[in-house]
Amino acid sequence: MSSGEKRDFDAAAATWDENPARVRMARDVAGTILGMVKPGPDADVLDFGCGTGLVTLVLQPHVRSVTAADSSTGMLAVLDAKIKAGSLANIRTLHIDLERGDMIGGQYDLVVSSMTFHHIPEVKPVIGLLAGILKPGGSLAIADLDSDEGQFHESGEGVFHPGFDRCLMRRNFEDAGLAGVRSRTAAIVRKPGASGELRSFTVFLMTGRKPA
Repeated sequence: MSSGEKRDFDAAAATWDENPARVRMARDVAGTILGMVKPGPDADVLDFGCGTGLVTLVLQPHVRSVTAADSSTGMLAVLDAKIKAGSLANIRTLHIDLERGDMIGGQYDLVVSSMTFHHIPEVKPVIGLLAGILKPGGSLAIADLDSDEGQFHESGEGVFHPGFDRCLMRRNFEDAGLAGVRSRTAAIVRKPGASGELRSFTVFLMTGRKPA
């Protein structure tokens, strides 16, 4: 599926938010996270693969803090501008690239990731890593595409998975020691597929809790 080349998200950052379907999908995912996990006002959150902060900014008013992490400095620069414009004191950005050996510090009540895992070659160890930085009783929430036969993306550049089978993703959560694993369709995206035909693509949200 992958072209073997990493997508240049820095170059895409400036116009990333101009796609209304992408913005709507992020809002739907964030709303589903709030509905399923119900983080409280004392919750510290990590948004892994935050991009320009489309999910971060929906979660921010409901929690104590959000650490917005991404490997793209261009994406983080766009989010930093939003943080400055909104005087949002409870968001901090973090540049992190696991492929270069960067480590994620801290402990979180909630770790979220939206539309990032199909860009990760080996997802199981990353799920284990994110589960490991949860506080006891904390939750992991991952949103990504259901299996899509490689039709969602116009190009395979940087795409390692044509969506995911929910049963296999659930097993990854359970192997990471998470309990109460459940999933729900978080968003439906109508767009032309790689073949040009208009299609509906579903985005699931899977959550699991670290035993207290």
